[in-house]
Amino acid sequence: MKILVTGAAGFIGCETSLAFLKDGHEVVGIDNLNDYYTPQLKRDRLARIPQNHFRFVECSLADKDALLALFKENSFDIVVNLAAQAGVRYSLINPQSYVDSNITGFLNILECARAYPPKHLVYASSSSVYGRNTETPFRTTDRVEKPSSLYAATKRSNELMAETYHHLFQLNLTGLRFFTVYGPWGRPDMSPWLFANAITHDKPIKVFNNGKMMRDFTYIDDIVEGIRRIAYNGTEKSEPLNRLYNIGRGEPIKLMDFIATLEKNFGKIAEKIMMPMQPGDVEITWADTEALEKDIGYKPSIDLDTGIARFAEWFKSYNKD
Repeated sequence: MKILVTGAAGFIGCETSLAFLKDGHEVVGIDNLNDYYTPQLKRDRLARIPQNHFRFVECSLADKDALLALFKENSFDIVVNLAAQAGVRYSLINPQSYVDSNITGFLNILECARAYPPKHLVYASSSSVYGRNTETPFRTTDRVEKPSSLYAATKRSNELMAETYHHLFQLNLTGLRFFTVYGPWGRPDMSPWLFANAITHDKPIKVFNNGKMMRDFTYIDDIVEGIRRIAYNGTEKSEPLNRLYNIGRGEPIKLMDFIATLEKNFGKIAEKIMMPMQPGDVEITWADTEALEKDIGYKPSIDLDTGIARFAEWFKSYNKD
C-alpha cells in the first residue's frame, strides 16, 4: 500500500513511518520543519528513515495546492495525519499558529481526502479534549465541552470536522486521542526531556501543582503499534465509518513517581521548585482503552521503568555535551 504520514519529522510521525516501511509499504512523509523546537532534531529523526520506499516532501498543511497535487499524484491507500501545532502552554503565547496548523491545516487534509479519497484517514486528536472533566478514567463517550486550552479546542474541532466530512462525503475516518507519549527521540518541550536535561546539567526542575499531578504516560512503541493496527483495520470496512478512540497505557502515574524514575536512571536527585497549577493545565489524565482493546487487540506492553530506562539511555547518547 501507499501511505501518507504528515508530521513525518515529528516524534510520533517518524516512528510511525518506520513501522509502515518495516511492514513493506511505500511511505510519503511531509513536514514543514518549523522552528517550534529545533529543526535539527527533526532532521536527525528523518536521517534515521531508510530512503528505500520512502519519499520526504517539505510542505505545510496550509499549502492546499501542494497537498492536492500530492494526493492526486499518489492515490494514497492510507493517510495518517500527525502534523499539528502541539503544546498546551505555547497556545497561550501564540494562538494563531494553532488555528493555522490545526484548523486550516486539517481542513485542507479533509478537502484533499474528499477530492482523492483514501481507504482510511487516521488523524491525531488529544487527551486534552477532556479538559476540566473530573470523572476518570476518561471515556470517548464523555462530554467534552470544557477545554482548558486553545490547543484542546482545536483538537476537539478536528473531531467535529471529521464527523461532518464523514456525514457529507462518506469518508472513512478514525481519530486517536493520544495520552502523554514519551520515549527516545521525543519532543524537547515535554516533561521527560525537560526534566532529563535539567537533571544532567544540575539545574532545578519546575514541578507544577506542587507535584500533585498524574499522567497516563504511554511509551512510543505502544502508541505506534496502536496506530498501525487501527490504520490497517480501517481499510477493509464495507462501508465508511467515523471512529474515535483513546490511545494510552490506561494507567495514570504520579508525577513525583515519574520524576523519581528519571532520577534513578540518571543517578542524580533533582532540585525541585514547587509551583502552582499553570493556566491550561489539568491535574490528571487517564485513558479508558477498552474499545481499542476490543476492536484491534491493543494492549500496551512497556511499563514505566522499562520505558524510562530506554529513554534515558538514548538521551545520554544523543546529548553528549
